[in-house]
Amino acid sequence: MGRIVDLLAEVVAGAEEGPDGKLVLDPDDWERLRGDWQDEDIEDMLELARNSLYQTDLVEAADSLSARLLEWLGELGGEAAFRDASQRGAAVAIETVAQIARRVERLEEALEALRDEPGPERAGFDDLQERLMNRGIERLMRPADLPDLPGE
Repeated sequence: MGRIVDLLAEVVAGAEEGPDGKLVLDPDDWERLRGDWQDEDIEDMLELARNSLYQTDLVEAADSLSARLLEWLGELGGEAAFRDASQRGAAVAIETVAQIARRVERLEEALEALRDEPGPERAGFDDLQERLMNRGIERLMRPADLPDLPGE
């Protein structure tokens, strides 16, 4: 296993992005590595290095996007903002907001395992999720002697 890690380290150190987006090695580096490795092994390490770089880029982009969505969705977590977002004719239908919130929650779960630092503030987002879960059951939870709220 140590030899494979050494090969990967050498490939990463010498690799550059080619015109087609794939990592390539300088011909001199390739020839040097051929002394100890088969071409297929070197190609596999180039592919592994490329995939690792793409994964890093993907995680960083997903983390940034998720943070922005948590912020936006969190703004809808307040009582007045949620009421406005729930009205017919809102810029984004509440069902769409709910679907985005579910996807962001799943993305946050995945990112949590990959982050080195704590994730973004999510108190407003958590409030939104609670309001979304309770949406439609407010009447059932209110005592019978209380009148319906306006708009219900």
